[in-house]
Amino acid sequence: MASPTTEPTTQLEKKDRCGDLDHRPRVLLGKMGLDGHDRGVKLIARALRDSGIHVIYSGLWQTPRSLAISARDEDVDMMACSMMSNSHLVLVPRMMKELANVGRKDLTVDVGGIIPKEDIQPLLDTGVRGVYHTGTSMLEIVEAVRSATTPQEPLISDNNIATLARNISLVEAGKHVDAPKNRPTKVIGFTGSPGAGKSTLSAAMAAESVRNGEKVAIVAYDPMSPISAGSLLGDRLRVDFNAVDENVFYRSLARVGEDYDTLPEILDLIGGAGFDHVIVETVGAGQNDVAIRTLVDETVVVLVPGMGDAVQMDKAGILEIADVFVVNKADYDGESALVRELLDIANGREIFETIATQGKGVIELLDRLF
Repeated sequence: MASPTTEPTTQLEKKDRCGDLDHRPRVLLGKMGLDGHDRGVKLIARALRDSGIHVIYSGLWQTPRSLAISARDEDVDMMACSMMSNSHLVLVPRMMKELANVGRKDLTVDVGGIIPKEDIQPLLDTGVRGVYHTGTSMLEIVEAVRSATTPQEPLISDNNIATLARNISLVEAGKHVDAPKNRPTKVIGFTGSPGAGKSTLSAAMAAESVRNGEKVAIVAYDPMSPISAGSLLGDRLRVDFNAVDENVFYRSLARVGEDYDTLPEILDLIGGAGFDHVIVETVGAGQNDVAIRTLVDETVVVLVPGMGDAVQMDKAGILEIADVFVVNKADYDGESALVRELLDIANGREIFETIATQGKGVIELLDRLF
């Protein structure tokens, strides 16, 4: 008979296992096809994060093309993918072709799952580096990522977005980049408390921009562990890349605190690559996190009902930097009270109400900002 337990599946100690490498490893964890189970990949993501690795998780039900775009734009050191329904001999070759199509045929790919022995060599023949089976330890997976992390050099590619992605990595590493640079026409900063729905809102705006025939870039910051220096970069899963394809460039970056030193040059590189509209999404912010306002053209502060009383509204800090207020999750209780409190301090600044998960209010907000 089963009994409850409070013990985690893995006892991997949280510590930096990658501090000796050329740069902080970046890995994309991908789930292709009809695989609707994500508990295993989340356990791996946490173990890698706790070992000092920056983990990009793109969500379930990805296609070979959507994973290839994500791996390229995030400039990962390797992609680790899995799938169910005995689909590996179909999906993996397609994904390898898509990586070539988006300018990254050189990218390291490992495959995991329940894969018959006789199918291993056909996968290796497509360019896959390694095949991992159930029973592989977390430390073995960490070592696989370490071994794929090699010194970053300028990328020679006919694909300008692949080159952009690598140039951002080089800027992050403090290296000189010789590439076209131009400030985008409009840069919008999205900030607000954790869980306010910034990622869902920016993803909804990006999708609407694509429907309007426009391209948009998103730079999304997530917190970096002060212990392991690892990070779980999961905001891009809000974007349906099966729908927007290459019309949205999405780059995830990890930070401790408000470190935006490289952002101006990153924005110039994005503009130089042909993107006029950029959204910069901050880490979930506190009352005193206001640095983003000096780097963007306008700042959007996203709030949700239940954030606090009138005293909180009167405190100095993040509410002061808003050019536009957005009350997201406007279907929650307390929405009208929050709007009334905002009206008292807005001093003419606009207030928009949205339900980002349903797309409500997104078109009006997009028209205002871009």
